[in-house]
Amino acid sequence: MRPWIIAALLAGVAAPALGQGAAPAETKAKTDDLQKLEGFHSTNTQPAPEIPQTGRRADAIRKNLAKVKLPEGFKIDLYAVVPDARSIAVGPNAGVLFVGTRKNKVYTVTDRDKDRVADEVRAFAPGIDFKIPNGVCFSKDGVLTVVEQNRVLAFPAAEFFYENPDVAAGVLVKQGELIPAAEESFNHTARVCRVGADGKTYIALGQPYNVPPADKLDLYKKAGIGGIIRMDADGKNREVYATGIRNSVGIDFAADKSLWFTDNQVDGMGDDKPPGELNHATKAGETFGFPWYGGGAVRTVEYKDQTPPADAVAPMAELPPHAADLGLTFYNGKQFPAVYKGGIFIAEHGSWNRTEPVGARVMFAKLGADGKVESVKPFAEGWLTGDGEYLGRPVDVAVMLDGSLLVSDDSAGAIYRISYEK
Repeated sequence: MRPWIIAALLAGVAAPALGQGAAPAETKAKTDDLQKLEGFHSTNTQPAPEIPQTGRRADAIRKNLAKVKLPEGFKIDLYAVVPDARSIAVGPNAGVLFVGTRKNKVYTVTDRDKDRVADEVRAFAPGIDFKIPNGVCFSKDGVLTVVEQNRVLAFPAAEFFYENPDVAAGVLVKQGELIPAAEESFNHTARVCRVGADGKTYIALGQPYNVPPADKLDLYKKAGIGGIIRMDADGKNREVYATGIRNSVGIDFAADKSLWFTDNQVDGMGDDKPPGELNHATKAGETFGFPWYGGGAVRTVEYKDQTPPADAVAPMAELPPHAADLGLTFYNGKQFPAVYKGGIFIAEHGSWNRTEPVGARVMFAKLGADGKVESVKPFAEGWLTGDGEYLGRPVDVAVMLDGSLLVSDDSAGAIYRISYEK
């Protein structure tokens, strides 16, 4: 690992403040614990208890998985019971999983005997007072970034030191400075992140409104709210990378180093509009049409009389309306058939306000030789019954080191593993 990264992290380097108002108060004990970890001092925190991996709950989840339909040759199994499981980060060395939540915990998931079923699940760094630590991502040299609602933390070599409740920690963006504190909301607070080939950390910042009022647009554009920001590995040189995004909860990089992302679109316009979006950012400074467009080419009621930006980038693919497309990942593994290589798996969380629910499945977007989307079709489905009941709600997808596909489910509190055999 590059020594300057460790030095910067442990020095508590933070991005420049955006601040409006005071940062939310943390309990003194938890603040002191984080400061101790930054200086390699023990907090005397006890290890978190293990999450049971057997019993009635695990059995019930496996029973529901029997209803999931997959293409021929594929099978799905319960990999781990993980409460409130959301974003997944696969450790680049040993394949230990770090799983974010919309609650107050990040979990580690370990398969010690490599039988492709988790042996141990525990809360990570239990002495830290996390607040909506949804976003988790790794750099190639093993630094784990955790993006909370309004703070960014980094953990060097987390994959090797996670078993101790005391872990090396650094603050990249201080509490209350990822977005202006006055703009904190209970809505659209699940951040996601990825580390690009340029070494920068990219973070999607959902804006809190269904459609924001006009007097918020300048502030949001400046702060990157309703967009994607990026910063150096040490938290410096923050900049707004993309704007015009309502609420992205899934970003990933293609082989050509360009960024793709899903975007959840405007509610309250009917069951069948607007569509969800799969977008492609090819350079810094692009805008993607929101709030003038509610999804695809559908104009919002609030901005229908205003002229949209002439350079607004249209989505690469329109997705089913209100299916809540969240996490996505490019398939770069070797286990699946060649047709899946370089394509995109997308987790659909499922609709919450549609007359007839849709979603709760994993989609696959096939890309052509020209880099454009040829098709988007269901890959794994069955978590939504014909009676409109959710047996599970996929949130994120990630490729394991062996080429299998992981799917997180915050409703069932689980991570599934999809594998392929000829």
